[in-house]
Amino acid sequence: MTENRTVSDLLVTVTSPRSPISEAYRALRTNLQFVSLDKPLRTILVTSPGADEGKSTLVANLAIAMAQGERRVILVDCDLRRPNLHALFGLGNKIGLTSMMVAEAAMAEPPLQETGVPGLQLLASGPLPPSPSDLLGSRRMDAVLAALKERAEVVLLDSPPVVAVSDAAILATKVDGVLLVVSAGQTRREGVQAARAKLDKVNANLLGAVLMNAAMDSSLSRYYEARQEAAG
Repeated sequence: MTENRTVSDLLVTVTSPRSPISEAYRALRTNLQFVSLDKPLRTILVTSPGADEGKSTLVANLAIAMAQGERRVILVDCDLRRPNLHALFGLGNKIGLTSMMVAEAAMAEPPLQETGVPGLQLLASGPLPPSPSDLLGSRRMDAVLAALKERAEVVLLDSPPVVAVSDAAILATKVDGVLLVVSAGQTRREGVQAARAKLDKVNANLLGAVLMNAAMDSSLSRYYEARQEAAG
């Protein structure tokens, strides 16, 4: 990071780039690159069955890992109910995705913010609308995604939980693939099943599930500590 502003400790790929957790995000980045070699994933939606399961943390760190891998990435906060990405990066939220929905000038020049990570820009949510699902399901949203794809190799979208509201299922029909985030010790089996059913109903391309907050194997932790000492 090159800017003097507050960045959340949850962005471990920035604050602790040599940690085992950061390595896990890089492994996820690599796995996604090999999921579809014939047709690279340009747009990926990240959602979860319920609230507070780590989806925003995951998508932000995945975006950083992709940018660190020398890809041009745009991170979009499509959670128009509880947006959080701007706070993670210490940025503002006065304009963003909803601005592009209503203003031609914003569509022509998307209000992208520099994150301080080379290659990574953020499109914050912008002012919250009265009916997010209608906005996200509109043809205007298709135009927004097309405009963003012209400016990046990968567009990552954060959305509300898929079981709670229809927003994520609507967005799933507009992207190349969907990642489902579940939290160890929190996400219930029936929640995962309900999320899978909603995504299947719209024929979403479910790329897989990512487990957050899992206990780390102690031997793996010692291995990375030894590597850091050797490198340092």
